[in-house]
Amino acid sequence: MTGYDGFRVERDERGVATVTLDVPGKLNRVSMRARSELAAVFEELGADGAIRAVVLTGAGETFTAGGDIPAFLQASPEELSRLAWNVAAPERCPKPVVAKLRGYAFGVGLELALACDFRIAGDDVELALPEVRLGMIPGSGGTQRLVRLIGLGRAKDVVMRGRRIEADEALRLGLVSEVTAPEELDGAVDRLLDELLALSPLALAVAKRVLDEAYETPLSAGLQLEGLAYGFLRTTEDFREGVEAFVERRPPRFRGR
Repeated sequence: MTGYDGFRVERDERGVATVTLDVPGKLNRVSMRARSELAAVFEELGADGAIRAVVLTGAGETFTAGGDIPAFLQASPEELSRLAWNVAAPERCPKPVVAKLRGYAFGVGLELALACDFRIAGDDVELALPEVRLGMIPGSGGTQRLVRLIGLGRAKDVVMRGRRIEADEALRLGLVSEVTAPEELDGAVDRLLDELLALSPLALAVAKRVLDEAYETPLSAGLQLEGLAYGFLRTTEDFREGVEAFVERRPPRFRGR
């Protein structure tokens, strides 16, 4: 699929796909059509054996200032009810997904970032879920993921006031894992990618799934899931390679099998 509405997809020789939100003059706004297209793209990348990791970013000096607000008045309630499923696509993708954030990450932009596995930000970033100021609430997973990440009281303070969170507070709250100067952001993301690409893609996919299930799963069921996943990975070639490399004191060569 090509000709996406407001974003592009590039693949490199390392097996990294970069999804770049790119709407010049509109702060990389995310249209209704783009949301469904992003869901399809992440599903495609997740099934592509040549892709090892995905980066989600914005063109220029901002991630995205949010959605196409007037379009909400034309969308049906049924269409709006599907938005959370589309925006959750990075979470469903079995590959590690890194959000590279600069400038504004507002509304659906923050919701997309929260659905990613890692968030690395420039120190110029501002995060917000400002929907309450329009007489609305975040409707693409923002309320649910935020409260799980930072707790109920802090989530209420952010959502019910529609307030902006700057980089230092985002780091303190755990909304981002690293903050760096904007000119050093590419290097910080590349260092994380190098680390991830050196690991077993199978182990990463299983770890992501088990950790994501912890959101909804009681401890007893989560421990069973973890045990089953542990047993599955015991049967893989990657685990054998990891053990042999450890014993032989050499870097492992994982193949995703």
